[in-house]
Amino acid sequence: MGRGLSMRVRWLSAALISVLVAGSGLTGSTAPAEAAAACPSGVESDFNGDGVRDMVIADPEATVGAYERAGEVHVVYGGGKGTLSLHQNTTGVPGAVESGDQFGAALAVYDANLDGCSDLAVGIPYEDLAVTSETSSKTYSDAGLVQVIYGSTDGLAGASSPVANEYLQGEGKPLGGAPEHEDWIGFALAAGKSSGGVPFLLIGGPGEDLGTVADAGMAFYVHGTARTVAAFHQDTAAGGDVPGIVEPDDRFGASVVATPTHFAVGEPGEALGTKTFAGGAAVFSHTLVSTHPKPLFGLAQDQEPISSDGEVGDGFATSMAMVPYRPSGATATSESLLAVGVPGEDLEATVDAGAVHIFRITASGTFTETAWITQDSPDVYGGTQPGDFFGQSLAAVNTAPSTTSSATTVRLAIGVPGDEYSQEYVDRGGVHTVPMVGAPGASDSWVNPGYGIPPGPAPHVLAGTSLAATPGALLIGLPYGPPEGHAVHGYKWNGTTGEEPTVTYKPGEGGLPADGKAFGAVVR
Repeated sequence: MGRGLSMRVRWLSAALISVLVAGSGLTGSTAPAEAAAACPSGVESDFNGDGVRDMVIADPEATVGAYERAGEVHVVYGGGKGTLSLHQNTTGVPGAVESGDQFGAALAVYDANLDGCSDLAVGIPYEDLAVTSETSSKTYSDAGLVQVIYGSTDGLAGASSPVANEYLQGEGKPLGGAPEHEDWIGFALAAGKSSGGVPFLLIGGPGEDLGTVADAGMAFYVHGTARTVAAFHQDTAAGGDVPGIVEPDDRFGASVVATPTHFAVGEPGEALGTKTFAGGAAVFSHTLVSTHPKPLFGLAQDQEPISSDGEVGDGFATSMAMVPYRPSGATATSESLLAVGVPGEDLEATVDAGAVHIFRITASGTFTETAWITQDSPDVYGGTQPGDFFGQSLAAVNTAPSTTSSATTVRLAIGVPGDEYSQEYVDRGGVHTVPMVGAPGASDSWVNPGYGIPPGPAPHVLAGTSLAATPGALLIGLPYGPPEGHAVHGYKWNGTTGEEPTVTYKPGEGGLPADGKAFGAVVR
């Protein structure tokens, strides 16, 4: 997938993120968002302000009109209030549909303008950008951008919604700098509200070249209703020194996660000495120093407190998940738990078995490792096999952030897309759910196709490539495998092994279009 994101998971990357180059001509609009009619709700992920949680399902490989892999996003309004499909030919959405853009390859939900209605950030990392001057015109393939589509009492992109914003690079554009081929701006997104009540949006651009350093990567921190942008990378000193140094193929920004007190940026291509693509991550506070977030520390498997040694192709921080954490005796939730996936981890002779670290991040900006999880951990269901890629994707939840965190309230879902039962069901995949507090095997559960995931076992389902967390459900997207199995299923966080889903969304049902290509590749 371009220069360097393969890391020995090339087979999976090709399935998840295939790139088609197409001419765009899109220059972008940065019209400011006007104040919308106040939404009475304030409920998380409520785009129409009716007090009921809504859901977003992306199909970034969807064909729109005659344009293959243009991408489409489906909104399911809670309370049975219908569905909405968004793409770049939808009224209120900037740009135009083009082949290969993959609209919806990343998603984030937050209240960007603090009107009480949730807003949707859509990553379009393979958007081509045209830069035109009086003397020349040039198109940069896969430069990428992000669109924020606003909610209102009419829903997303409704008649009373503010004008959508775009975040892209270029002279006079919100992200500054200049677009380049394969920057992949919008490859990863995270958003929310800081503990001080300030809305923020994190944007990853892992293909960004910095000077002559190819694919070093960059991230952008957009904060406040004025949408102030702080761009940073591993050589940035503003706000403090960002951990690490800029190197080729670091892919800084390939993953981003956040809580109200902290956020983390993954660089799964980070080299540890001669160990290429071993991976690393940088952790920050939302505290601003000269408009930039404050760096706290770096994480990598060459550090003494961290389990295992970095190896070629580990891909540490390919995936991450982060939740608020309140230890016993604390009167406020000012700490975080960070889970880091290492899907390329070799366990003795078991190649690419995969592993997950869990770190506790304190309010003062220190960390400790609280768990090292593999499929061979005590009492964890199953066992390691070559090519499992345990930890390729992660999703976590704290269902009661205002109380002391426990094994019941703080849960982690771990995708294992390479799991297989036999050669008949190669790459069937599956999903573990474990507590983030205490022993991971004390209350874990497991589902896979045919064992909790309907309709039955099948090859190349890659279950575990798409995970999302809501307070009420673990959402598992199934964009691959036999078309009849494409769906998004919801599960209880404290369910049992092999338990059936509590809710299912399928193409062609409940008002959703029937012609999806990778329905459920991203869910929020």
